[in-house]
Order: sequence, then structure tokens, then C-alpha cells
Amino acid sequence: MPDFEDSHFYHTLQDAKPEPCENPADTFAEAVKDVTPLPQEKVRLQENKIVRKSIDKDYHRQQATIDTTKISDGLSTESVDIVDSDQALLFAAQGIQLKLLKRLQKGQIPWEQGIDLHGLSIDEARDQLSEFIRASFYQKCQAVLVVHGKAYSQNGSQPLLKSYSNDWLRQLPQVLAFSSAQAKDGGTGALYVLLKRKK
Repeated sequence: MPDFEDSHFYHTLQDAKPEPCENPADTFAEAVKDVTPLPQEKVRLQENKIVRKSIDKDYHRQQATIDTTKISDGLSTESVDIVDSDQALLFAAQGIQLKLLKRLQKGQIPWEQGIDLHGLSIDEARDQLSEFIRASFYQKCQAVLVVHGKAYSQNGSQPLLKSYSNDWLRQLPQVLAFSSAQAKDGGTGALYVLLKRKK
């Protein structure tokens, strides 16, 4: 094996000085100086935007066909028939016996739990009322109390919560009937709600 320290090859390597390297940035700039950027007319870059891709295309198609109205359990907040603050409300699904409805009106069916919607927004009231009715149904309650108020605390205000409650309760499948409460339970600012029996 040759002794590389004494060889001419070794001394040649020692004496050789490396040539200075070119700056990579300068080399790249030189290589692309004649390149023309492609037009980007159809692309708009948006910074700081999170993009989520959903596999469910049917969902997106459905969302594109409905308006921006918020809906919970099929209960819309878009529009409602306004009722009077002091108007007594009464509703009975088909097949309810008149005798049972009269007992409900007189407060003779004890309510087992209640909800107070005072101070809630329309969306919050809708969601909480829907959840309350479902929960009461699954807990096998026969009657519950819904306090919606009369909007007397705000001058010139319409009784929106009362009006929406009147509309929403008619649509919920768990509700058999409802009636404005007796004075001791809130009068026309509250409702006795009769629920279906859970099987």
C-alpha cells in the first residue's frame, strides 16, 4: 500500500486551494431571470383562512338550498304571529279529550318541572325549550310549566317569547296540549304543557 504522505498525490492535494463557491441565490436568480410568471387571474390568495373539506357533499348541497334562518329541531326563528300580552293561549292536538283539556286549563294536572325563558334571546329560548321538552318527555313527566313572560318589563316591546313559545310548542311532537296557566303559576305569562306518555 503506498505511503500517501510521501506521495506526489498527497502534496498536490495539500497545495491545491479550493475555488470560491458561487452564491446559490445568485445562481438561481441568474437561472430564472428570463422566466415570465404565469397570470393568476382566477386565483385569489386568502391569508389566515382555515379551509375545511367535508366528505359529505349532500350536506353542502342541502345547506346551499336553505336560507340563513337558524333552525333547531325544525323550529324556525324567522317569523311568528304575535299574540297579545294578556291573551290566554290554548292548544290541543287531534284526539285530546275535552275533559282532559279542561283539567289542564284549571291547573288540576300537577306540573312536575318547569323552565323560565325570561332574559333569553330568541335562539337561546328555542334551543332550551326544545331540550327541556325532550328531557321532560324522556323522564316521563305528564305536565310541565313553561314561563315565557309578557314583555311588560320593556315599554313598547312585543311579547316575542310568548309568541314564539305558542308557535314552537305546537310543532314539537312530544306536546299533546298546552294552556295558559292559573294566576298562581304565572297566568298568561306561563303555560301548562301536557306531554305524551313515553312508551
